[in-house]
Amino acid sequence: MDSQIALLKRWRLSTFFVCLFGYVGYYICRKNLSAALPLISAEFGYSNSELGLIALYSELSYAAGKFINGPLGDKIGGRKIFLIGMLGAIGCNLLFSLGYDLIYFIIIWCVCRYFLSMGWGGLVKMIGNWYEPEKNGTVMGLISLNFQFGGVVATLFAGLIVAMGGGWRDIFIYPAGVLILIFIWSYFGSKDSPQDVVAGTEFGKSAGQLQSILEESNTEVGASPIKKLLRLRLFKVLLAYSFLTTFLRSIFFFWTPKLLVDLGMGTSNAILKSALFPLLGCLGTIFIGWYTDKHSKDNRAKMMWKMLMGLAVCLVALVFIIKYIPYEKNLLVLFLSLSGFFLLGPYSMSSGCLTLDIAGSKAAGSATGVIDGLGYIGGALAVWSAGAISDQLGWAEVFALLSLCSLLAVICAVFMSYEFEKKIKEKII
Repeated sequence: MDSQIALLKRWRLSTFFVCLFGYVGYYICRKNLSAALPLISAEFGYSNSELGLIALYSELSYAAGKFINGPLGDKIGGRKIFLIGMLGAIGCNLLFSLGYDLIYFIIIWCVCRYFLSMGWGGLVKMIGNWYEPEKNGTVMGLISLNFQFGGVVATLFAGLIVAMGGGWRDIFIYPAGVLILIFIWSYFGSKDSPQDVVAGTEFGKSAGQLQSILEESNTEVGASPIKKLLRLRLFKVLLAYSFLTTFLRSIFFFWTPKLLVDLGMGTSNAILKSALFPLLGCLGTIFIGWYTDKHSKDNRAKMMWKMLMGLAVCLVALVFIIKYIPYEKNLLVLFLSLSGFFLLGPYSMSSGCLTLDIAGSKAAGSATGVIDGLGYIGGALAVWSAGAISDQLGWAEVFALLSLCSLLAVICAVFMSYEFEKKIKEKII
C-alpha cells in the first residue's frame, strides 16, 4: 500500500509539472503573435484595424474551440486533448511563418487558436482528477501561473529573438521547436488520473466528501453538465464576469507591445517591457490563490472585487498619462504592470479554482468550455475594437473603455460574493 501511495504521489507531481510547464509551452506558441505585430506591420504596412482582424477572427475561433473542446475533454480525457492541442499549435506556428498576406494570416491563426483552445480545459480536468477539492485555491493558483508566466516567457523569448537580429518569421519558428520538446516530455511525464496508475484508487478524492456547488444543487437528473450549470445563478454571473475580465485581459495581452511602440518606444524594448504585465500577474495569481485558501475559501469573490478596484484605479491613471504626459514612459509602464497584478489574479479564478468549486472535476471540462468560450467572445470584440478605436480616437479612449469594463467586473464579483455569503449562512443554519 505504501509503495502504491508513493507511486501515485510521484505521478501526481509529474502530472502537475506537465500541466504547469506544458501550458507555458502553449503560450510560447500563442503570445508570440502580439510580439510579432510591430514587425509584421512594418513589413506589410498594416494598420491597427487590419491587425485587429487577425485577433478578432482568431479569438472567435478560440471561443468556438472552448465550447467544443471543453465537453470533449470530459469525454476523451484531459491528457489526450491537452496533447492534441500542442501538436496542432506546433504545425500552425510553422505554417504562419510562411505567410504572405492578411487573409493567410487570419486563416492559419484561427486554426492555431482552435488547437490552443484544447489546453486549459484538458489541464483543469487533469488537476481536478489528481487533487482534493480542499486544495483547489492553492493548486489552481499555482497552476494559473502557467499562463501568466507563459506570457512572460513568450514575450521575453520573442524579444530576445528580435534583439539578436531575428525577423518576425523567426518569432514563430523557434517557439514551435521548443514546443516539440515540451510535447515529448508531456507525453511521457503525465497520467490522466490516479486510476491510470492504480486501478480503483480513491487517491485525489476528498476525505470529507466535500462536494461542489453543482453536486449540492437540486438539478434535473440525467441533464447534461452544461444544462445543470446554466440553472445555477452563481454560474450565470460567473459567465458575465468571465466575459468582462477576458475583454480586459485580451486587450493587454494582444496590444501592449504595439501600444508602447505607437507611443514612441523602440520595438525590442517595447516587447521586453510588455513582459512586466504578466510578470506582476504571476504575483497577483499566487497571492489570491493563497489568500483565499487561507482566509476566505468559502467566498473567494470577496478578494476578487477588491483587487479589481485596484485595477480600475490603474486604468484611470493610464488614461491620464496617455492623454497628458505620454512622454513619461516609466510611469506608463508602471501602471501597465500594476494592472497585471490587479487583473490577472481575479481573472485566473474564473476558469480555475472557482470552476472546480462550482462544477467539480467531473464537469470541469464542460464548465471551462462555457466560461472561456463566452469569455473569448468578449476577447474577440475587445482586440478588434481596441485596434479600431486606437486608429480613430487614440489609446487614451481605449483605456477609458477598459475603466468602465473594470467597474462592471467589480459589480459581478460583488454579486458573486453575496451569493457565496448566502451559501455560507445556509450551511450554518
